[in-house]
Parts: sequence; structure tokens; C-alpha cells
Amino acid sequence: MYSRVTCNEVAPVQKPNLIRFSLTLQLGVLHLMTVSLQTFAYAPSFPSLQEDRLSALLNGEILLTTRSHTDWGAAVTARMHLPIQQENVWQKITDYSQWVRYFPALTHSQVLHQGDSKARRITKRLYQIASKSFFLFTAQVEIRLKVVETLQQRIQFYLESGSFNDFYADLHLQECREGTLLTYSVQATPTIPVPSLFIQQAIQLDLPSNLRNMRQLLCQ
Repeated sequence: MYSRVTCNEVAPVQKPNLIRFSLTLQLGVLHLMTVSLQTFAYAPSFPSLQEDRLSALLNGEILLTTRSHTDWGAAVTARMHLPIQQENVWQKITDYSQWVRYFPALTHSQVLHQGDSKARRITKRLYQIASKSFFLFTAQVEIRLKVVETLQQRIQFYLESGSFNDFYADLHLQECREGTLLTYSVQATPTIPVPSLFIQQAIQLDLPSNLRNMRQLLCQ
């Protein structure tokens, strides 16, 4: 935030101050432009739900949208309602060692490093291994992620290294009808040449059941 500057606050004879003010303003604008570009690149929007879709979520349905991302990748957004408070969801969902229980394809999930746990935004380093069977072969992938947590609201997963050309995921929580709405968006391109159509079909088959399993475990 920048404080408002009036004409009376800057004297015409103070040229060094004017120069410093101009440089500061330019740097501030550049910083805002950089933040805006980063937000545009990594922050998917979560549009409001229509009443019929909200009703479906409250009745236990998993809303899933898949799309092509690259020739060898895919992107998906999934939503589900959890009949528990947002704070309780957050405590469980940030225990990453338990993710192997939510997603059967995930065989290992380990936090390698954790930042200041008292801060509102926490950065962690996460290592995961997964194995997935397709029609004629089984693919095993591993990934190291930078995880940015915004307390009780959002988890962002950024690729650091692993079996992907690109990877980004965003998990978002919000209060909804005496419970919590969980929105999970991910886009990825594995280094293994699996056609995008195969990946989308696997997501459509596996992710809804994985999320139902996650909901059952979170609500215990």
C-alpha cells in the first residue's frame, strides 16, 4: 500500500526528494506489475456456483471438469462439499503424510522442509512418489514440490523437480452451508509420453472415487 501524496507535501525546490519519490513510485509500479503477472500465471479463479450445482454438491456429488493442457498433459478442476468446519479440514489436509490414504496411486508423501509454522503463509518442501497403471503399461513418477500454505484458505503446489515438464496445483477452502467447499485444480504434463486423452480418462475414472475416499477419512 502507498500513502496518498498531495502537491503540498512535495516542495518544488526539493529536487533530490522528487527524484527519489519518482524512482520509488516507478519501482512500486514495477513490483505491482510483477505481482499481477505472477497472480495471473498461478492463481486460477473459482467462479461462484449456480444453485443447481451447489445443490448437487450438498447432496454429495463430486463436480469435475477436465480439459486438455498440452499434447501429453491434462488439467482438471474438482469440487466437493465437506460437512465439517474449515479449520478441521485444514488441520487434516495439511498432514501430507496422510495423502497416501486419500490417493491410492500415491505411494509416498513426505515433508522435507518446513518454514515458520507461526506465519500466516508457510512454505514447505514436499516429496511424493506415485504409480499409475494405464492400458498397456504402468507409469511411476516422483516429484519435489514447493508448497505455499495460506492459513486455513489455500495450498499452492509449485514444481521444483521430478517426472513432469510442468506441474501446478491449487487447493482452495471456503465456508459453505455449515461446512466447507473444497476446490482442487491441477495441471500437469508428465515427461512420460502418455497421450492427453488417456490422462483425462484416468482422471475422470479415479479422481471422483479418490475424493469420496478423502471426504470419508476427513470426516472421521
